[in-house]
Amino acid sequence: MAVKKMIKKSGSSTQARKQRFALAKAKLHIQQNLMHSQLSKTLRKKYSKRSTQVRKGDTVKVMRGQFSKKEGKVERVDLKRRKVYVAGVELIKQDGSTAAYPVHPSNLQIQLLESKDAKRKASLSRIASPVKASSPATSAAGAKK
Repeated sequence: MAVKKMIKKSGSSTQARKQRFALAKAKLHIQQNLMHSQLSKTLRKKYSKRSTQVRKGDTVKVMRGQFSKKEGKVERVDLKRRKVYVAGVELIKQDGSTAAYPVHPSNLQIQLLESKDAKRKASLSRIASPVKASSPATSAAGAKK
């Protein structure tokens, strides 16, 4: 959805080349919105939210690709390349050394959230808490406007 908003601002083209160009030239705060991964079923019930941004320290499970079903902690998040590096997801090179393998966040599922960040705690608790129902008088007054 963030991509659609970004594309709308830049002319809302349906051409793939223009969409790719807009993503490549997007500012980092817009690219940050593209770094979402789905939550596990338990976290989904707990926070009443389907996905959230991947952060360093989160425990994730790889869902697609050659490393599917592997779990590990997020070591690094690369916004410019829109990739996540997970501990234990490594390629073995010809000389025997290992290299971190980049994974797209859409191919990950968050199993455990890193909860040190106060802003993240506040946003998740705000969404998880039930919204107070407005009284019929105020909703009717809002409808007249």
